[in-house]
Parts: sequence; C-alpha cells; structure tokens
Amino acid sequence: MKFGIDIGHNCPPDSGANGIKSEDKLTMEVGNKVIDKLKSLGHQIVPCRPSSASRVGQSLARRCETANRNRVDIYVSIHFNAFNGKANGAEVFAASNSGRKIAKPVLDEIIKLGFFNRGVKDGSHLYVLRNTNMPAILIECCFIDSAKDMQLYDGEAMANAIVKGLTGKVSDVPVKPTPATPATPATPATRVNPDRSILRLQKALNQLKITDRNNRPLAEDNAMGPATASAVEKFQKIVGILSTGVVSAATWDAINLLLAKRVVQGTHASGVVIRYLQHRVGSGVDGIYGPQTEAAIKRFQQANGLTPDGIVGPATWQKLID
Repeated sequence: MKFGIDIGHNCPPDSGANGIKSEDKLTMEVGNKVIDKLKSLGHQIVPCRPSSASRVGQSLARRCETANRNRVDIYVSIHFNAFNGKANGAEVFAASNSGRKIAKPVLDEIIKLGFFNRGVKDGSHLYVLRNTNMPAILIECCFIDSAKDMQLYDGEAMANAIVKGLTGKVSDVPVKPTPATPATPATPATRVNPDRSILRLQKALNQLKITDRNNRPLAEDNAMGPATASAVEKFQKIVGILSTGVVSAATWDAINLLLAKRVVQGTHASGVVIRYLQHRVGSGVDGIYGPQTEAAIKRFQQANGLTPDGIVGPATWQKLID
C-alpha cells in the first residue's frame, strides 16, 4: 500500500496552533513515528509536507500535488486541535464514503487510548480533502490546549493507534525520538497578554472593529462607561458568550483567542473565532465553518485584493484586524 503522509503545518507561514504544547512539534513527532512504523510493515510512504511555501494556500496545494502526482492509495493528514482549553477529544474528517471507511477504524483506535470520541465528521470544506484524488482523511488527534488530553497524550501510543487503524497491525519497530528543536521565542501571536486593564479592553475592541451602541469606536480613556459596556455586550453576543456587558474571564479568553490570529482552514478554529469571522464577512453567525462561510470569506478576500482561497491566514487577518 502506498500512503501519502502529510505532517500538518510545519511550513511557515503555515504554522500550527499553540496551547499547553505546540501543534507543529506534536504533528512532527506523531507523523515521523507513523511513517517509520508503516515502512516497517512493508508499506511505501510518500511524505507530503512541503519544504517551503510563500503562503498558506500554496502550502496546502503543494501537499495535494505531491499526493496526486505520486498516485498514493490513501492520503493521511495529521493535526491537533485547539479551542478554549475545555474542549477535548479526537475526531477524524473525511469527504467521501471511501474516506469515511478509513476514518472510522483510525478514530476507534485513538479512542481506545482514553480520548473522548468526537466522531467521524464531514470534511468536504477542507482544502486537502477536496483536492486529493484518492481516499483521504484528516486526523485531529486531540486538543493541545486541554489539560485532560495532554495528560493522556503519548506520541508512541498515538502513532500506534493511527497505524493500527490504517492497517489492522501494530509495528514494534523502535522509533528514534524526534530531534529537539530550539524553543521559539513567544510572539504577540502566540503569547497571551496578561494585561486586563480597561484601556487594553478598549484598544482590543477597537482593533476588532467592535463599536458602541451608537456604532462609534470607543474612546480609549481607561474608563468603564456606558459606551464601553455596550461594546462589550455587543462583542459577547457576536462570539456567543453570556451577554452581560461585564468583562468576564470568558470575554478576555475570546479577545485573546482572536488577537492570536491563528490560521483558519475550516477545522483549526471553531466557535468564537468562526462566529467573529462570520460577523465580519457578512455570513450568518452560527459558529460553523460551512460552504456559506467559506464563500463569504472568499468574497471578503477578493474585495481586499487577496487570493480568494477561503483560508484565513496572516494576510486576511491583517485586513480584518489592524
């Protein structure tokens, strides 16, 4: 069997999410182990992660081109999820019946490790599943910002589960540890700002284009007056948290999540991020990245001189958030 193994992200500017652990590091760990274990079972492997790309869309396209050019039998994209620190579990996406038949046994094996079963889900909105010519799946192994999942996580066990789900067998090959890489310094996109002052709140809401009840930008005066309270209430309604006008921990979590400007490819953000994007691009606000949301994002990108690929990367975030 010829497998196309796509180690998710790890191709700047196509970078993964950050939480308790780094998605880029975990996908590299699990992906390399899966490759070695499949090889030890006699399978042919085509690595699909590109060595470089100038933009996220190009990174995704190159992965699909590699799989299609080499006519792999099955394409497997390995990822980890991140959301709000509370969501947990594993899910596998597929866009065809043949893909779903591959996805179920893989998910079943991961669930045996103790992770919550989030199900086999429709991945027809995902670029790599839409643009590969063979049965394809995208695995969200677990949540890197969930303490529960990170306590359960073991790279060796995860790789064995994926391999057994794909082949029905487990390889006992000893796998060399993934070489350590120098720690990446925290950046504004990965670091949570501890400042919870009213002034920072006003600056953040202005940055997010959230206006007061009179549709005016907030005065950045470090005073929690009626205008600021009304903007907070509006923001809470948009992102789907309790709308009180009082700045709760959930409000700050939502603000920080949005200001992190993580790449959105359909599954790597949900809830708060998707609701905010839907509000900004004029789509119905339901927190689900579906065809209407994708079309609205593409229209926004085209109107702003960007490549209309439906992927919210750095260039799109720059247009959305000052």
